[in-house]
Amino acid sequence: MKEQGQGQELTIQQVAEMTGFSVHTLRYYERIGLMDPIPRAKNGHRFYQKNDFEWIVLLARLRNTGMPIVQMQRFAAMMRLGDAGISQRRALLEDHERMLLEQAQEIRQTLDLLRDKIDYYRSWEAEVKGEIHEKGG
Repeated sequence: MKEQGQGQELTIQQVAEMTGFSVHTLRYYERIGLMDPIPRAKNGHRFYQKNDFEWIVLLARLRNTGMPIVQMQRFAAMMRLGDAGISQRRALLEDHERMLLEQAQEIRQTLDLLRDKIDYYRSWEAEVKGEIHEKGG
């Protein structure tokens, strides 16, 4: 994701390019309540502010780490509660963090297994090449 300049208004196309979301996804997220309504210029075009962009970056991170849209909607609703929703937001993010840590552990274990297999095949290849070389092949 690219960084956004301070105090700059961004078009939906710019936000899409900077976040990796499509224009369609940005409109959809607004429609389903993941984002508050985005202000519009006189011509009807959306213009995003710094806080909108920061929220979209968080949504992108949550989506990219497997958080379901329904959970993201719950989080957005909790954000609208202000201070009253802080404990709930923290708990939701802690649950997501636990899931990610479990996934990271599984990935580490898989990487260890793959490294063992790669080492095994390298050794085998070296042994086979050595036998071929000894036979003059």
